[in-house]
Amino acid sequence: MAGDPKVVLVCDYVEHVLLNGLNDLGYKVIYSPEATNQQVSELIDELTGVIVNTRTKFDRDLMKAGKKLRFIGRLGVGLDIFDEQAAQDYGIKLINTPGANANAVGEHIFGMLLGLVRNIPAANTSVKSGYWLREKQRGRELRCMTVGIIGCGNTGKAFASKFANWETIVLSYDKYKEHYVDDLRFVRESSLDEVMELSDVISLHVPLTKETLGMVDSAFLTRCRNGVIIINSSRGKVIDTAALVEGLDSGKVGGACLDVLANEKLESLSAAEKNHFERLCEMDNVILTPHIAGWTFQSKRNIAQQMLNSLHEID
Repeated sequence: MAGDPKVVLVCDYVEHVLLNGLNDLGYKVIYSPEATNQQVSELIDELTGVIVNTRTKFDRDLMKAGKKLRFIGRLGVGLDIFDEQAAQDYGIKLINTPGANANAVGEHIFGMLLGLVRNIPAANTSVKSGYWLREKQRGRELRCMTVGIIGCGNTGKAFASKFANWETIVLSYDKYKEHYVDDLRFVRESSLDEVMELSDVISLHVPLTKETLGMVDSAFLTRCRNGVIIINSSRGKVIDTAALVEGLDSGKVGGACLDVLANEKLESLSAAEKNHFERLCEMDNVILTPHIAGWTFQSKRNIAQQMLNSLHEID
């Protein structure tokens, strides 16, 4: 009905620039950063919009129940938490914030890689445990390596840019783009075969789709260089974890930097998932972080501002 209030539920901790901006646009804001899926379901019929992070899933039934729902805002990039076809069917606009945290992701995984090849986490642990093991912690230099990037969108390019002055060979592959690194002259556009066969390091920057689900499997790793380092800050299910663990155990994979896992709810791991996770935790050549690559104070504000800018366009 005309005159009904516009109500937005915000289901994550956000900068006040977004909350204040929503108020300025005439929305009544329900700020519930810890809202569960059940709580969202209970409120859905009165909502004009919902702003979420990865914790809140939107399937067809939930979208259908949102009779007044005009938009769902995703604080981040991946839209795999939504039923995109259902959103289209019900006329719900999906909004994300591509690029807002790209630099944060690039810095984080560059730091993970540098830490891994220079044995910084393992050396830190050994010294704090009372051991001064210099020779055991001898590392490698990035300038002697070839880094391959699969997926050269915002985060892939941000990661690539960190190598500008490191004398590192950087290859990139993106199935859906051409001439995408014209502004990164030191990066060479390559085929997927070249990236797999020539890279000492492979970093994944792809969305989770039917095409990329389990992309890095035993067959993929077999085609890679012996001792390849795998980096993943995209989606955990892009990697077949069993194949990765097997590769690490055999030495085919020389190390891994993982900011994401196939199942990030550690309390709900299956027996097989728990076994794989425990193996990863035991390995000095594996660095794990809890999906925080894009998680900085600066990116939080960038995401809030970009979301607000997008809402201005549809209001």
